[in-house]
Amino acid sequence: MTAVAAVAAAAVGAVALPAAAADHHPSPRAHHGTVYISRVQAPAQGRDNRSLNREWVDITNGSRHSVNLDDWTLSDRDGHTYTFRHFRLEGRSTVRVHTGVGEDTRSDVFQDRHKSVWDREDTATLRNDHRRFVDDASWGGRRHW
Repeated sequence: MTAVAAVAAAAVGAVALPAAAADHHPSPRAHHGTVYISRVQAPAQGRDNRSLNREWVDITNGSRHSVNLDDWTLSDRDGHTYTFRHFRLEGRSTVRVHTGVGEDTRSDVFQDRHKSVWDREDTATLRNDHRRFVDDASWGGRRHW
């Protein structure tokens, strides 16, 4: 195996491994488009729903240009779906999507839910306004080789 092939194989393997920690930083991916899931904090800690705003997914715009996220969706494996409404993500910025209730700002939006969405083993999937896959991040669970 050449050095280039070994590096490529290692990079592919790193992308395929799910994170075991609740605070999850998805591995950098060669396909990173303009918008991607950059970090996840899930599930919410605590037994009550007051901790729901400590459960979140960060969405980052890696380009210099703003992106209209109107009608983009963020969902979990169970089908809980958050739809962005009238939201523009500025260039080289991040928005944090909290599970709980709050007032939306340029850097934080809220799903206004009263129960946890993200499980200890889950996948966050981001889709654009045409329902096309944009990015995902998985954590917990067993590793499948």
